[in-house]
Amino acid sequence: MIGVAMYITIKSLWERHKNKSMIARLTGHDWKTVAKRIKEIEEGKEYIAQKPHPRILDYHKEQIIKWLEDNLSGVRIHEKMQEEGVKVGYSTVKDYICKIKKRDHIFIRMHTLPGEEAQVDFGYLGYTLYQGKKRKTWVFNMRLSYSRLDYYEIVYDQRVETFIQCHINAFNYFGGIPQYVKIDNLKAAILKANFYEPIYQELYKNFAYHYGFHPLPCRVRRPNDKGKVESGIKYVKNNFFLGRKFNGEKDLKERLFKWYTRANLRIHGTTRKVPREVFEKEEKAKLIPLPQEEFKLASVGIRKVYHDCHIYVDYNYYSVPFEYVGKEVEIELTRNLLKVYHQGKEIALHSRLSGRGRFATNNSHYPTYKRYSDTEYQEKYQAKMAHLGTYTEQLFFLVIKEHPRDWNRTVQGILSLGKTYPDEVIEAACKRALSFGVTRYSVIRNICHNGSYLMPVEFEKEAVYAIG
Repeated sequence: MIGVAMYITIKSLWERHKNKSMIARLTGHDWKTVAKRIKEIEEGKEYIAQKPHPRILDYHKEQIIKWLEDNLSGVRIHEKMQEEGVKVGYSTVKDYICKIKKRDHIFIRMHTLPGEEAQVDFGYLGYTLYQGKKRKTWVFNMRLSYSRLDYYEIVYDQRVETFIQCHINAFNYFGGIPQYVKIDNLKAAILKANFYEPIYQELYKNFAYHYGFHPLPCRVRRPNDKGKVESGIKYVKNNFFLGRKFNGEKDLKERLFKWYTRANLRIHGTTRKVPREVFEKEEKAKLIPLPQEEFKLASVGIRKVYHDCHIYVDYNYYSVPFEYVGKEVEIELTRNLLKVYHQGKEIALHSRLSGRGRFATNNSHYPTYKRYSDTEYQEKYQAKMAHLGTYTEQLFFLVIKEHPRDWNRTVQGILSLGKTYPDEVIEAACKRALSFGVTRYSVIRNICHNGSYLMPVEFEKEAVYAIG
């Protein structure tokens, strides 16, 4: 069925000389349906809205909503309908319940048990004074879903570490921990960007395990999943921050604490009860006890591995395996250690360095060829040159003598000629280069290319070059 709005849209597009195929594509309707409507338009027929036929369950809608608010499942509601003599199948009841939840922004109020759940969220407040300067400010709210007892805290960033510390402070304020903590979908840019990185997930998971609660992320595009805490954010904005001025961080935090201490003693608008009284009488004893040791919060972050196999952390440098050069890795900092992860796997561990500009380097993080001593490195290439012939090996010694710091580039170039020329050609070219005292790779390559290695060679003095 096409509604009146879509009927008008089709009519407007047709009058603007759009063809039927284009109208079908633009409106998402079948071509035949569009053609039928256009025929009616051309015949001058007006749109007549058809009234939907009421379904049998429409007469029981209010009762079904009440059962849903009492947390009855679809199966139990179907049984209730049968008990009341309504002959309807379970699939019909299930579909009707789904439409109730989706249509007209209707949502089902979820009731929780004492100590079962808390909801958390951040609310943006704009700029406030912090250490004499204006700075972006947020308010963190954790609300116990049963008693509606609130904890609020002012923060100046939305890092995951801050998010966790706010949890710890809230648990200390309540004197216990709920079974579940409902987390918003983290729409704030900084927190959202970081929270779903593996290292942050691992940190929050470890934190939740230490305190014994279960994180419960809200469903996407389901704002009522966290409706209680969103009400808490709206309440603090409208009733505390609106119309007030503060003389810096200390003044703001002190006045906020006094305000929500009093606010927890008010009669709550929904429950018509005092949150603090409900908490003390019914909920406090149901909370999970605080752990004997507080969670040791590590600093975490992302770093890019430099070409020298090191990352930069707090003005110092720490090595990681060479295969991660150019990639981003996650770090976790404690008082004495630095752990480096990639996609959740630990790839390096270092003791923290003091001071600045210092290096913590594990030689095993370099490729094998980078770990040779100078002597071992030279012996490796000497053997390769000797394999080509005696004159090639002698040229190797001459190159080292004349270019002690960058000999390897020339030697690697000569060895690469093996991809194009036979060993005997390279040997003959090196013999000719030796006779003229030439060590440049480009000259040796040209000797191979132009065939001059075939020309006779005379040594004025037989010279054998060796190191030392």
